[in-house]
Amino acid sequence: MPEGGKLMAGLSIDPETRDRVKLAGVMAVGTATNTTPGVADLQLAFRVGEALGNCPKYINKKRIYPRVPAPRLASEGTGVPLPQAAIELLDKADSFFIASKHGSKSMDVNIRGGPPGFVRVLRNTDEGAGGAALVYPEYSGNRLYQTLGNMHNDPAVGMVVPDFETGDVLYLTGNAAILVGEVAAAVMPHAKLAIRVEIVEARFVHEGLSFRGEAIDYSPYTPAVRRLACEKRPDDPAVDSSRDAIATAKLVTREKLTSTISRYVFKLTPSDSTGKRLKAWQPGQHVTLDFSEELDLGYSHMRDDDPQSLNDDFVRTFTVSRPIDTEAVDEQGYIKSDAEPELEITVRRHGPATALLERWNVRAPLQIPVLGFGGAEGFRLPIKGSEIGTRNTSVFVAAGVGITPLMAQGAAVLQNTRERNELKVLWSLKGTDIPLAVDVLKRIPGLGNATKLFVTGKKIGEEERALISTIYGLGAEVLERRIGASDVLAEGDKRNRKYYLCAGPEMTRELLKWTEGEEVAYESFEY
Repeated sequence: MPEGGKLMAGLSIDPETRDRVKLAGVMAVGTATNTTPGVADLQLAFRVGEALGNCPKYINKKRIYPRVPAPRLASEGTGVPLPQAAIELLDKADSFFIASKHGSKSMDVNIRGGPPGFVRVLRNTDEGAGGAALVYPEYSGNRLYQTLGNMHNDPAVGMVVPDFETGDVLYLTGNAAILVGEVAAAVMPHAKLAIRVEIVEARFVHEGLSFRGEAIDYSPYTPAVRRLACEKRPDDPAVDSSRDAIATAKLVTREKLTSTISRYVFKLTPSDSTGKRLKAWQPGQHVTLDFSEELDLGYSHMRDDDPQSLNDDFVRTFTVSRPIDTEAVDEQGYIKSDAEPELEITVRRHGPATALLERWNVRAPLQIPVLGFGGAEGFRLPIKGSEIGTRNTSVFVAAGVGITPLMAQGAAVLQNTRERNELKVLWSLKGTDIPLAVDVLKRIPGLGNATKLFVTGKKIGEEERALISTIYGLGAEVLERRIGASDVLAEGDKRNRKYYLCAGPEMTRELLKWTEGEEVAYESFEY
């Protein structure tokens, strides 16, 4: 034990301003006075030996106000497995506090912030079945590595996960393991550095905090939630930690469809380094492209001009919007060795990868590594009414560029449509994206007759009115309002229909509520 008392560390933080100061030293003296049964007045004298002001990089702003606690312990024994309330807290937590130590020499307390749910539950069983474990990503920091250095020397950690809204709090002690590179990516795809905490003991306390807080703003440096490999579908190429490219995609053409949506065509060349034949992609599948060679600028502590780029590995997944040329595929379903098939994506500009594609001079060479193709088999639409296990009516519900899986499948589906195998399309899009609808309906003959278009957003102008007239001429119905539950449920017979959903997370959640109890397949792009 250090001279003068037990090791002690603390963090002084103002979440409203993102100011923080770490303190470390020893506890000189401490007293606890029981003034009320079950309640103690605790006083500590802290001899500070070290102080460090940290940057505000990942602190999410909150307004804090005091509240008298009413603590009730919800877990007994070691508290493992974690109760459901603790799992729900972790699922929405956007910050936690962590204590670590360097043997008997020093301690450290710091905060870790991220998007809600950035701490993932790897396991939650009793000790005999492996116990409980958490994993969280370590973002690009200040390269002091104080917490990581302590973990490397001594794996023992303590964690406090607060619920600022309810005052509930989860206390954890455990042993941390530092996961780096491919080891990290195998557990948490796209993470270069992650921490796994094997929980030794846990205490979940209802209303244990002496404060409450409300969110003001999230850190601009916070990346999206990174889910665990075990939470992903096995056919997602992002699950594979390997970055060996299976092919190279060379940009050959770009066509601007709207102010924010463009179509890109690439020539695909199989890689010689893997020694494997390249399987042809199926209609409706997505391709994973690695833009890191063009966009990764390396380490930087702060980058105010593009803060989210610091934790971005620049791997992006896009739905392929056109089927592969059958002449490029052999009888076994592999791309012929001498073929360079065209790969097409239709995407909205959002983030650095699509911005790069939009501004690139197509006369200059741009070659992007292809990491793989993926997509659930169940999301492919049936093309023959005689197929066993298929429904008579396929209802495809899309929002914006969510129409892309149908773009690759629509022609084949409609060519094989029979009296007992209908296709119904409900497509919601903004008025500014109407040119995309015209393009898609023209490209796929007969699709208009199966489509209801729901147009939202700004007031429709003369140019959009002319395009809507074209859409009517292509057989589609146009409704200038939001899509509703009654629209979705009116299509087909409940006993003989299947829904295919491709929209953003918020709309998908609503659609899943509307179609509860139905047969539903949906694409999720939360990876």
